[in-house]
Amino acid sequence: MQIFYKLFRQDPESRDGIITTTSGIGILANLFIALTKIIIGLLASSIAIVSEGANNAADVLSSVMTLIGAKLAKKHPDEEHPFGYGRIEYISGLVIAVIILVTGIEMLMSSVKLVFNPEEISVSYLALCTVAFSAVIKFFLGNYTIKMGQKADSGALEAVGADCRADSYASTITIISALVFIFFKWNIDAYAGVITSLLIIKAGYDALMGTLGDIIGRPGDEELAAQIYKEIRSTEGILAAVDMMLHNYGPDAWSGSVNVEIDHKKTVGEIYQFLHDLQLRIMHQYHVVMVFGVYAVNHDAEYINTMRKNIQSFIHDNEHVKSFHALYLDEKTNDIYCDFIVDYDLKDWDALRSKFEDYMKTIYPEQNVILTIETDFV
Repeated sequence: MQIFYKLFRQDPESRDGIITTTSGIGILANLFIALTKIIIGLLASSIAIVSEGANNAADVLSSVMTLIGAKLAKKHPDEEHPFGYGRIEYISGLVIAVIILVTGIEMLMSSVKLVFNPEEISVSYLALCTVAFSAVIKFFLGNYTIKMGQKADSGALEAVGADCRADSYASTITIISALVFIFFKWNIDAYAGVITSLLIIKAGYDALMGTLGDIIGRPGDEELAAQIYKEIRSTEGILAAVDMMLHNYGPDAWSGSVNVEIDHKKTVGEIYQFLHDLQLRIMHQYHVVMVFGVYAVNHDAEYINTMRKNIQSFIHDNEHVKSFHALYLDEKTNDIYCDFIVDYDLKDWDALRSKFEDYMKTIYPEQNVILTIETDFV
């Protein structure tokens, strides 16, 4: 594949280079396959082969859309879009999914009509060889495109690859249909077209759901979050880190926030120094703009350690509570502050809050409990 990177003048290690070169390969391969299938399909009067050719032509458009989306996503931020244009890639992925779906639906409608009004077909070995050859190409092209899409973190590229692989399965069905006609004289071409259409619709639906998930919002990248958590927790002065949120403004554009526990005796100047250094390290190493919230904790007090054990006992008996943090006793107001992380199966947060307050009142009757309940975001 290095020859293609040189042909398209792209860096094989850069995200832009991977997307541009892989899309270029897809355009050339699909254009050749589409023209060949459509011509042979018309000569053979085979709706299944023509349908495949039409779908391959749509794949050309899908690869072009991937290229356009990747290029537009690299536009510099401006006043109207201060976080950049990275999410345009999700829109291009949505367009690709719709193109695949529309192609599949149109093919399905044509095939269903032929089920009720069949036409005479003729099958040549040339047509069979063409479809078989294209099936092999599409299978390897699909796997390669998916692999490159994963490497470049491009949902649009992965969608194109999945569609290519579905095309190879569809071609296999067309071959089976043609062989049945040759050996048994049964014309199942229209039924093969229906199955082919359904495979394409399935690929479009999967691509649509994946892209909509990106647009609506997914949890932050788990691997990236783990790396940043490790960096934060290894920083001297930080006792714990929780509540990380990562916001995606495109496949390689992130901003985030995280709360850190710090000894309440430290001064603002001390806190600023190590948090500012940490913020710069995260920005340079992980390309994430991170904002910090601070929990002041009196972690070295004996009564706090006892309180932790009591809260841990409560959590042990409540399956929906995953962990707690930010435990702090304000000795001036007698307020106990605590945060719970709960799973998404818990529906009644107020019931949990009341239960915890009652539990703490039996142990600490003179204190007020202020509980914050939240879920994990990464």
